[in-house]
Amino acid sequence: MNTELVKYIQQKILPQYANYDAAHNLLHISTVIDQSMQMSQHYNVDVDMVYTIAAYHDLGQCKGRELHHIYSAQMLLSDTELLRWFTLQQMQTMAEAIEDHRASSKNAPRSVYGVIVAEADRFIESETIIRRTIQYGLANYPQLNKTGHYERMLHHLHEKYAEGGYLKLLSPYSPNAVRLQQLRQIIANEQQLQILFDKIWDEETK
Repeated sequence: MNTELVKYIQQKILPQYANYDAAHNLLHISTVIDQSMQMSQHYNVDVDMVYTIAAYHDLGQCKGRELHHIYSAQMLLSDTELLRWFTLQQMQTMAEAIEDHRASSKNAPRSVYGVIVAEADRFIESETIIRRTIQYGLANYPQLNKTGHYERMLHHLHEKYAEGGYLKLLSPYSPNAVRLQQLRQIIANEQQLQILFDKIWDEETK
């Protein structure tokens, strides 16, 4: 990897996530970067592009969640510093991959780069998914009480992760398939889900 590029992103881009909500903070970005780099070993891709896409993919969260993928792509394209390392065509490919990373997208990613970052962003670990859902709710719906947050979490988990949910796995090189089945078992077990919610709720609100 290009050490100057990595240095630039680590010094100028990643610190911006320090002020984002807990569900989209630097820990999440670091996880997506790590997962993206691991999956990139199975594809014929430019690892500098993979790293950059993962680093920028949620940058637009500062302008709102619903269109954050569009804003993130625009922020990458407007960063002329990246032209030190990438061509305009590479910049466009990276922007498209960022636009395509949303799990709710009805269209398949336009390139393998989009597949990698989208799958990495779907990183599934049951407690982490539930914690991020609670964190997002606390940050964006402060008017809800504990019961309200539980119901919001339940709706989100069923809409996205349960059988028939909109989440679709994209890469055979991701460990997400097994983890998704584990999460679905928890979602289907109301008692287990309530216990896990109570535990994380107490940790996040203490």
